[in-house]
Amino acid sequence: MTNVMRHRGPDDGGIYLSQGVGLGHRRLSIIDLQTGGQPLSNEDGTVWVVFNGEIYNFKTLREGLLVKGHRFITESDTEVIVHLYEEYGVGFVSKLQGMFAIAVWDDQRRTLVLARDRVGIKPLYYCKTEDCLIFASELKAILAEGTINRSVDFRAIDSLFRYHYIPGEATLFKSIKKLLPGHYLLCRNGVIQDIEYWDLIFPSVKTDKNEKAVKEELMGLLERAVRDHMISDVPVGFLLSGGMDSTALLSIAVEQTDKTISTFTIGFDSPAFADERKYARIAADRFGTRHYDMTIDAHDFAECLPQFIWHMEEPICEPPAVALYYVTKLASSHVKVLLSGEGGDEAFAGYPNYRNLVWLERIKKALGRLSPAAGSLLLMANGMADGGRIAKYAQLMSAGFDDYYYSRTSSPFSLVSRHLLDLYTDEFRRLLAQGKKEDYRESLLGRIQDLEILDKMLYIDTKTWLPDDLLVKADKMTMANSVELRVPLLDHRILEYAASLPTRFKVSGMTTKYILKRTFDKRVPTEIIHRKKTGLPVPYDQWFAGELQEHIRTILLDDAAVRRGYFRREAVERMLNASLEQAAHSKSLFILIALELWHRSFIDTSASLTRV
Repeated sequence: MTNVMRHRGPDDGGIYLSQGVGLGHRRLSIIDLQTGGQPLSNEDGTVWVVFNGEIYNFKTLREGLLVKGHRFITESDTEVIVHLYEEYGVGFVSKLQGMFAIAVWDDQRRTLVLARDRVGIKPLYYCKTEDCLIFASELKAILAEGTINRSVDFRAIDSLFRYHYIPGEATLFKSIKKLLPGHYLLCRNGVIQDIEYWDLIFPSVKTDKNEKAVKEELMGLLERAVRDHMISDVPVGFLLSGGMDSTALLSIAVEQTDKTISTFTIGFDSPAFADERKYARIAADRFGTRHYDMTIDAHDFAECLPQFIWHMEEPICEPPAVALYYVTKLASSHVKVLLSGEGGDEAFAGYPNYRNLVWLERIKKALGRLSPAAGSLLLMANGMADGGRIAKYAQLMSAGFDDYYYSRTSSPFSLVSRHLLDLYTDEFRRLLAQGKKEDYRESLLGRIQDLEILDKMLYIDTKTWLPDDLLVKADKMTMANSVELRVPLLDHRILEYAASLPTRFKVSGMTTKYILKRTFDKRVPTEIIHRKKTGLPVPYDQWFAGELQEHIRTILLDDAAVRRGYFRREAVERMLNASLEQAAHSKSLFILIALELWHRSFIDTSASLTRV
C-alpha cells in the first residue's frame, strides 16, 4: 500500500504494526529533514500518527504544548499533532492551520481518528469492509490491500458527465469514499462517526468597514499567509500562470526572503492560441525571479494521458492538469515546494459567471413578475433557444437559484440532460434509474437559503468545484512528481475574512475580484491585473479536431470501450465527427477518453498498481 504511493514520498517510509492496526507512511522531507520520520508516537508509544501535509502554525502550537509539560524529540510539525491529541482529544484538529490528511491511533482507547483539512487541499479516501477500515491518501493504495471490491458506481459516471467531476463523498468505486473537507471520522469499537468540525460561514451582517480599512486588513492576512506557507527546510518556488493571484502572492513573497525565488510556467505549441508565458515573464522580470518555462504540443498531451489517469484516479474534466503535470516535472529539478494562486477566484469571486449571475438577479428583482416574460422575449429576439450564453441567461430569468445552480460547470438549461439522453445506452439509463438518488446537492443548498446570490455561489463552489476538481488536480499532479503544492489564498482565515465582505468588495460593476485588484493595483503589473480571466487554457479542442483525431477515435471506438455498455457507439461517432468539423464537444470527448483509460488502468487489469 505504501509502495504504490512512493511518488508522494520518495525520501523515506515507515510502518507501525500492532494488534488490530497498521499504519504506513511515505515521506517527502520538507521540515526537520533528519528526525521527522513517520509513523511517529508520543513518549510511551500509546498514541501514533501518520500525516500528509503541512501544519503552518506548528511552532506556536509547540510552544504552548511545552508550557503544558509535553516533551518533544523532533523539530517536525508531525509531533505537534500527537501531543495536541493527548491534550485536547479529537478537538486537536480545530487548532491546526494548514493542509492535512491525518490518522491518529489511540492504542489505550482503541480509537482511530481520520481528519481532513478544512478546504480539502489534501485528499483522504476510506473503505469500510466487513471486518476493517482501510484508508489512504490515494485510491491506488486502498486497492493495493488486495481484497477491495472494484464495482463501478454508475451514478458517479453520470455525475462526471453532468458536473465534469464527482462531487461529495462518492468515487467511481462503490466501496470507496472520500472524507469530506472539514470532517473527521471517529472510529471506535467498530462504530464510525463522520463529524463536521468546520464550515465556511457567510454572516448575514457583513463588515461595514471602508475600502481603505479592508485593503489594509486583507494585505495583513495575505502577508501572514504567504510567510506561513514559505516555511520549509528545502527550496520553495512559485507556479506562475501569468494571472492576478499568483503574481500578487509572488509580490509578497519576494519581500519576505533574501533568496532568489524560482518561478515556473508552461506554454503550448499550437497556432493561433494565446501564449500565457509572456505574462508570466512580465511578472518574473518585475520581481527578479529565476524563471523557467517550457512548451508542450499535441504529442506530449496524448502521451501523458495514461499517466494523468493513473495519478488522478478520478477522471475529472481538467485538461490543464496535463499541463500542470509537465510544469511540475520541470520544477521538480529545482524545488520541492511550490506555491500557487489557486483559490483566489472562489474566495473573491473571480469567475465571470459570478458577475453575470449577480447582475441577472438584480435585473430579475427590478422586473419582478415580468422576468419570465422578459426572458421569453429575449430568447425569441435572439433566435437562440437551443443554446448559447444569451439563451442560458434568458432561461434563468424564470428560475430560482435552487433550480439551476450546482457549480460553475453545470446547469439544467445547458443542454446537458438532452445531450446525455442521446449519449447513454438504454441499459445504462435503466441502471441509473435504480436505487437512491444523490442528495449532496440538496444538503448543501439547504444550508444557504437565506444568503445573497453571490454568497450562495461561492459557498457551493468552495464545497464542490474547489475540492473535487481544482484541488484534487493540484495535489495529484504535483505529488506525481514528488513536489508539494501550497495554496496561501485558501488559508481558512482568508476564506473566512472574504466571506465577511459585502458583494460590492467582490463584484463592482463589471469588475470581478474587486478588492483583491484594488489591494494590489500598485504592486502587480497593469498588463496582468486588468487582463481577461483565462486560467490555464490548453488547446485540446484544436488538437482533438486535428492532430489527435485518429488517436481519440482509436480509444473511444475500441471494441472493449463499446462493450462496457455505457454509451451508444453512434452517438460517440457523431461527437467525433462534430469535433472534426466544428471543434465541438471537446469537454465531453475528454471525459469519455479519461473514463475509458480509467477503466483500462483500474478495472480491466491489476496494472493500476504499477506506475505507468
